[in-house]
Amino acid sequence: MANDFGSLMGLFLGFAVFGLLIGIGLYVYMALALMTVAKRLKDKQPWLAWIPVANLVLMARLAKMHWWPVLLVIGMIIPFVNFVAGIALLVFTMIWMWKICEARKRPGWWAILVLIPFVGGIWGLVMWGILAWSKK
Repeated sequence: MANDFGSLMGLFLGFAVFGLLIGIGLYVYMALALMTVAKRLKDKQPWLAWIPVANLVLMARLAKMHWWPVLLVIGMIIPFVNFVAGIALLVFTMIWMWKICEARKRPGWWAILVLIPFVGGIWGLVMWGILAWSKK
């Protein structure tokens, strides 16, 4: 019985480490992509892409919009308010991504494709890669 518990804990730990490594890799990729987009759009502080929450301020600046909706992140820690704050922040993020796509001479509707279940996450990675490293 104790051997089964140890095997189960080892399996759980293996999955947790694997998930952590995937998460770190995705964060590094997205930060690099956002930083590259910021450099191409001539932002003065592209390094903000590496700082959580500050990267949202950077996205708002790249979209040439106000940064104050980033304050909705605070509302996401308050029970019952977090759902509304999360939806509102999602809407602002979609608008920012739409305008960033247009600033990089790409169709703005690409940002909406991120919302499609199952393929939206992969498309988000591809979209940011195109925005960052394409020749256009």
